Amino acid sequence: MAKMRVSYEYSEAEDKSIRLGLFLIACGILSLFILGFCWLSPTLQSLQSKPANCTVVSVLRPEEMFECVFTCGADCKGTSLYPCLQIFVNNSESNSVALLHFNEQQLVLNPKCSYVPPCERDNQRNRDNVLWWEDFFTKEVSNGSFTCYFNQQRRSMLQQEIADVRLCRGVLRQAPLSDPIKKDS
Repeated sequence: MAKMRVSYEYSEAEDKSIRLGLFLIACGILSLFILGFCWLSPTLQSLQSKPANCTVVSVLRPEEMFECVFTCGADCKGTSLYPCLQIFVNNSESNSVALLHFNEQQLVLNPKCSYVPPCERDNQRNRDNVLWWEDFFTKEVSNGSFTCYFNQQRRSMLQQEIADVRLCRGVLRQAPLSDPIKKDS
């Protein structure tokens, strides 16, 4: 007995449906690659950081004040001021002086300052918050070293831990040569 060949012929509507389905599958796979690249790229960059020991070189508070935006409800928004706090550290990985940033978000918010406080309506509360961190780094941290993460490609550092402080992540930016580095007493 001879085998019978069965040929399937699709109607025009079925053919269009199959093509649409294949097109949607291809678009989905392409979208996964694009989103995966966008999500994985920052994560992979952060994994390239190397641990280093950081020591505080100086803690400065220039007279310059910066604006921040606070919200106090759905229809309430305004600006407030906070002082700049600059913490310069020396790291063992590159043996250079760099400006400490508490995290990458604060580096983006204000690359000139080490710490950007949560914006409060009251300027004095913003000032007190910055003064607390200045006091902490001057008295507690300046006597020893702490672990940080240095990314040579981005020239930044991530601070992992400082004793039992609630904030345990930071970023360092390489200090320009024109920045005055002086040791505070």
